[in-house]
Amino acid sequence: MYSSKANEMNDQNAITKSDKHTVSIQNGQEYDYSNTTRDNIEESNNNSILKAVNISKVYELPAGDTAVLKNINFSVKKGEFVSIVGPSGSGKSTLLNIIGALDRPTAGKIYLKGIDIFSLSDRKIAKMRNQMIGFIFQSYNLINRTTVLSNVEIPAIIAGMDGKAVTQRALNLLKILGIRDKASLKPLSLSGGQQQRVAIARALMNNPAMILADEPTGNLDTKTGEDVFRLLKMISSKYNRTIVMVTHNPDLAQETDKTIYVRDGKIEKEIIN
Repeated sequence: MYSSKANEMNDQNAITKSDKHTVSIQNGQEYDYSNTTRDNIEESNNNSILKAVNISKVYELPAGDTAVLKNINFSVKKGEFVSIVGPSGSGKSTLLNIIGALDRPTAGKIYLKGIDIFSLSDRKIAKMRNQMIGFIFQSYNLINRTTVLSNVEIPAIIAGMDGKAVTQRALNLLKILGIRDKASLKPLSLSGGQQQRVAIARALMNNPAMILADEPTGNLDTKTGEDVFRLLKMISSKYNRTIVMVTHNPDLAQETDKTIYVRDGKIEKEIIN
């Protein structure tokens, strides 16, 4: 039987990670996700984990080309909690999709841990996305036909991991987020706030380099939304996790480390909070 101190260490290991280009499962194998050449890697003398360089996105439409993003440049440091705000149609969700390698820019580069994401093949991009980026969505995007525990385990299974270590890690994450007792339930039996906690646990499952949250409190009432936001802040500050969050809530944005204001596809300003 584990001592209380051992349990505490296990809980911390469920979120913390090494700085190597690997994903580690507690007491399990490490999986290399870099597999890149030196040409793909930008040498950097700072601690930026994310760097956007001259990102532009143009959609070709029958009525004419529409520029959604125009020469976006910014960087995010390791452990930083950054919010992106702007009016509807400003391009912030498109920007988040490009940062998360869900969409390609028309021009520009995204560096994640120094790796030029879009210089890689589609297969390597998919592997990097699974192992280096955790996603949290406004509508949770949980699979309702399976259990909470199975939902949390999915990223690790996609990465080719299995066994007791994966299940133990998922349970540890659920414990940290206060819903260990919900592991065997289906997501639809949970409240909105509890479902979002499951989504956060899933985002953390592969020890990602960065977490991207698209309006994570948008479907929640004020109090529940604040509770979820406090969890994200705790994960960032206590465990030094990098989080980039799109939000319409200016009060929450002001509580992050830095806010990037986007308007008409351009960065209007950056403010250190």
